[in-house]
Amino acid sequence: MRLRSRIVSIDYEGLRSSFRRAAKGLSNALPMIVGVVFLMGLVKSFVPKSFYIEFLGGSWLRSSLMGSGVGSVLAGNPVTSYIIGGEMLSQGVGLYAVTSFILAWVTVGIVQFPAESEELGRRFALTRNVFSFLLALAGGFVTVAILGVL
Repeated sequence: MRLRSRIVSIDYEGLRSSFRRAAKGLSNALPMIVGVVFLMGLVKSFVPKSFYIEFLGGSWLRSSLMGSGVGSVLAGNPVTSYIIGGEMLSQGVGLYAVTSFILAWVTVGIVQFPAESEELGRRFALTRNVFSFLLALAGGFVTVAILGVL
C-alpha cells in the first residue's frame, strides 16, 4: 500500500521489509555482542590495569604501532571492536592506541591473508594489508588531532 500526498510518498511494504531485515541483523549480532561483553568482563577481572598501560602505553608512536599490530593479528568485526575499544579506554589505554587498534582490527587481515592471496593474488593482498596498516596508524593520529585529546 502506498500513501501519496503532495510532499511525500511512503512505501509501507518497503518500510516493513527494511524493519524485518534490520531486526534479523540485530538478532544475528546480539549473541556475539553479549559474548564479547561477558568476555570483556572476564578479562577485566583477571588482567590488571597496569598490563594494558604497560603493553599499549608509552609514546604516541609506540602505542599506535602496538595498537595497530594487535588489531592486525586479532581481526574481527566492527560491532565488537567498539565494545573492546571502550573497555580499553576505560582501562587507561590512550586514544592513539585504541583508534589504531579498531581501524586495524576491521581493515587489516593477517588471519585472512592466505585465503585472500590465493583468491586475489599475493601482491594485491600484501599491498592492501600494508596500506590498511598505515592508514590505521594515520587514522589514530587524525582522530586525536580532531578531538584534541592526548
